[in-house]
Amino acid sequence: MPEETQSPQELTSDPAADTSSENRLPPAARKPSAPRRAAANLSNGARKALTYADAGVDITSGDRTKQRIKMLARKTFNKHVLSEIGGFGGLFALDLEKYPAPVLVSSADGVGTKLKVAFDLNIHHTVGQDLVNHCVNDIAVQGATPLFFLDYLATGKLDDSTAETVVQGLSEACRANGCALIGGETAQMPGFYADGEYDLAGTIVGVVNRDRIITGERIEIGDVLIGLPSNGLHTNGYSLARKLLFEVAKYGADQYVNELKDKTGAALMRTHRSYLSIVKKLCAAELVSGMAHITGGGITDNLPRILAKGLGAVVDPASWQAPPLFEHLQQLGSVEPDEMFHTFNMGIGLICVVPAEKVKKAKAVLNRANERHHIIGRIVRGDRKVTYS
Repeated sequence: MPEETQSPQELTSDPAADTSSENRLPPAARKPSAPRRAAANLSNGARKALTYADAGVDITSGDRTKQRIKMLARKTFNKHVLSEIGGFGGLFALDLEKYPAPVLVSSADGVGTKLKVAFDLNIHHTVGQDLVNHCVNDIAVQGATPLFFLDYLATGKLDDSTAETVVQGLSEACRANGCALIGGETAQMPGFYADGEYDLAGTIVGVVNRDRIITGERIEIGDVLIGLPSNGLHTNGYSLARKLLFEVAKYGADQYVNELKDKTGAALMRTHRSYLSIVKKLCAAELVSGMAHITGGGITDNLPRILAKGLGAVVDPASWQAPPLFEHLQQLGSVEPDEMFHTFNMGIGLICVVPAEKVKKAKAVLNRANERHHIIGRIVRGDRKVTYS
């Protein structure tokens, strides 16, 4: 992946701005300017010649890492990838026989402060999966199939092992979702990130035939809401969760907590799941009018994103059992229910809106796929808002 290389500023002088008498002397009689004297001193060995590595960017180390990353990326390639890792751009040939009326669907996201937990536990192989799966879900709910993915990994000082582990997670998730990792950026920015920390973001591009786009425009009053379970927090709400668990309760990351039935860090690091497989089955059977990926803002903010004017949703929180993590977070901070549903997914990672007459068939498809699900509410007349009954 291309590596950020910022050229150091060069010393320059402007002879026209020098109004001293010396400047009027013939060139041979003038004393060397300050920049030239500095260069002369450097050439005489009076001062060490600085390199990019002295500024904290080890390009050689980055090059070694890039070679390993290339191997991981190649494992995700298919016949539509026309380029190698390391070029100025990734090339991908669209299958126009399969998609005669193609519409590209794109999304970009990051892992957020879940990374802080990863740093504390020194667990880096799952955050790449979190990122890819999050982006896959964002385009899958619009009926799109993933085509390719690009990542952005930025750190103060590149740790070869950590970078490779992160990309390994990206590679595994891309392969699992049938998506090619065709490029990205690995940036070293000394002084910008604390030692041992990094940021991770990515962009996905998928495709759907124009007549199979799912926008929610066909959602009607009386449609049924089917919720699919999450694995945990996924990649949202970590700022509040970390405050409650580590500052309020003062748990350690490796501490087993009875209320969680798990260690704190393990409960927080559960991988953001991909819903692509089951979504494709539901879409193929033409059973959904709309779908919402429940991310930041919870059900409260995400479900209205697919509702047209004049529609609302009623959700019954008693229709499913929230996992222990959410219940314990609420207890630790005496968090109001509305705040919980506005911050966390509360155990529901994706909501399918299904016409009432198709619910029986949808449930059959879900059962055949061994996909747990809950009837959690319905579409009503409203003002693009969710109410909890």
